[in-house]
Amino acid sequence: MSITRGPRRLPVLERRLTRAALALASALLVSCSGGRAATSTVATSTVPVTLAPGGPDTAPTTTVAVASTRVAQSSSTRPSTAPSPTGQQATSSTDAPDGTVLVLDLLAGVVVENEQGSGYQRRLFAHWVDLDGDGCDTRAEVLTRDSSSLVQRDPYRCRVVEGDWYSVYDGWEETLPSEIDIDHVVALKEAWDSGAWDWSPTARRLFANDVTDSRTLRAVSDDSNRAKSDKDPSNWLPMSSFVCTYLGDWVSIKVRWNLSMDQSEFGRVRNLLTSECPGLRVPAPTAPPVDVPPAGSGGAVDSVPTNDAGVGGGDVYFANCAAARAAGAAPLREGEPGYRTGLDRDRDGVACEG
Repeated sequence: MSITRGPRRLPVLERRLTRAALALASALLVSCSGGRAATSTVATSTVPVTLAPGGPDTAPTTTVAVASTRVAQSSSTRPSTAPSPTGQQATSSTDAPDGTVLVLDLLAGVVVENEQGSGYQRRLFAHWVDLDGDGCDTRAEVLTRDSSSLVQRDPYRCRVVEGDWYSVYDGWEETLPSEIDIDHVVALKEAWDSGAWDWSPTARRLFANDVTDSRTLRAVSDDSNRAKSDKDPSNWLPMSSFVCTYLGDWVSIKVRWNLSMDQSEFGRVRNLLTSECPGLRVPAPTAPPVDVPPAGSGGAVDSVPTNDAGVGGGDVYFANCAAARAAGAAPLREGEPGYRTGLDRDRDGVACEG
């Protein structure tokens, strides 16, 4: 699904037109010189920046003055930074490379249930923090990771001032970080509705800043991120060449973090994978950096209580709603054997309904 982009702000347009004009002039000079590279001097202002040679864990080593005006390479010479449109789709289900799994197999293990739908507040997910204490917050680390060139940083603090980013959602190229958003591929509200409502504050913080799996966060254009908002794949998709990779990432994140899907989301993802990406394989999701409750459980189970707040009978205990349904006891009403508030997600006195 392609995105119709709105007009950019005027300073960005002027900057891109200037770059295009300079690139065209350079090409004409090369042509007129018989193929020899022509040189010209362009007066530009300079700002002090620090080159980050490796990534967020590498200490900057060189401070230089770099021109604040840059000439963008033409699309015919600029190396593409876009991922393969179909990710790992080339392999068949019978030719399983080590460490990869069929996305349709991952999807089959996702719990399908109604979303929570209430209680979400963005402040419940502390984000853009410096988890590893290296002086760079999560936004700076993702900007550094996703830039196709060495980013330029403020030498006095870890603030990215320029780089080269390709937005895989809409094909937009950008050099100014102010035009780039860091997208939670599975949006924070979507995560909340799918199970994070039951997580600890620590778990929500780690999810919101997860750089241990590059699929969780992605640097994209601000326009595409705002168009996506908190929508799931049943309501929004990136440009067609990236759909398969996006779906693989979406399912992987949901599986890794024990997040459920609602019926429309699950059906849409399954249909697209079946029709557009039937052989799509992805690296197998690893365990998240913190324990989270399994989807559909209604809460983490640290020990089996004999009685807790809201339990109807101390001799009957269900670890989760799946166990209650398997025993034919669902739905569980307050006061009945097996009922406990940990299984009653909407706190309406009826657990494991639907």
